[in-house]
Amino acid sequence: MREDTAGEAALAEVLERMPLRVQRVLVRLLHRWPGRVALRSAASCIRIEVFDRSMTIAAQFFTSVFPILILLASILGAADSGAIADAVDMPDESREVLDEALEQAGGSTFGVVGALIVLASATSLSRALTRAFAAIWLLPRPKSSLRSAWRWLAVVVSLALSLVVVRALSQYAAAVPPSGVWQRVVALCLDTAIMVLVPWLLLSGAVGLRRLVPGALLFAAVMLAVRPASALWLPRALDVSAERYGSIGVAFTYLAWLYVVAFCVLVTAVLGQVLAMDPGWLGRRIRGDREQEEARVEVA
Repeated sequence: MREDTAGEAALAEVLERMPLRVQRVLVRLLHRWPGRVALRSAASCIRIEVFDRSMTIAAQFFTSVFPILILLASILGAADSGAIADAVDMPDESREVLDEALEQAGGSTFGVVGALIVLASATSLSRALTRAFAAIWLLPRPKSSLRSAWRWLAVVVSLALSLVVVRALSQYAAAVPPSGVWQRVVALCLDTAIMVLVPWLLLSGAVGLRRLVPGALLFAAVMLAVRPASALWLPRALDVSAERYGSIGVAFTYLAWLYVVAFCVLVTAVLGQVLAMDPGWLGRRIRGDREQEEARVEVA
């Protein structure tokens, strides 16, 4: 497979940079599944420059999704904007500014031209994610074209709405006993669906859905721990930042939180790609190679 060949070449390039003794140890580890997965994941993270890409995606998320949420709040009006403020744990000072702006401007905060500009500029996040997923799956650098515009727009709007939808549905699930269990189940299912849909759309179906499932499940599982931790840390950090540094402090706090989320997205996507393309039995099962071989035998 093309992905396997490119992955082996990338891993070999990383191994060549290591001292000879380290190379021997790593080669031994590559013959075992845990070591093979760990080393290939580490090599892929280095290859895609995961730290730099995480910061890029976090910044693009901040400048793309937040304006869409404000646009949505403008459409809904000040009375219904509380759910959007809750979705991002907006501090009280920022809520007051948002409510005052919406009350004064009413539905005219964004005109048609302004809304189109916001949506068009927000697609920069989709393009950054496309480049990241293409690098992870060792695909050619995607070319920008108007044909892909609807995919970019669908992804960025879906990501913006997911912040509100996941929170709202989790609150409804909390009312069903046992509340903690159903909250986690709902969040797990929604996060998995989003992280399967996003790369599949951005890569125009170049990677099959079943190959995207492992990374999506890993991201959803990681978010089960990240989301409660952020629920404890983020509101306090935002309040302190708003009190000490004003709006700029709030912006930097959001960027720090988004960096963690973006890092989780990329690392789990890398690990999912490694698991899906692994030559072992698990990788073959994920790819469906066994079913394809059995189907070929039956046809023959």
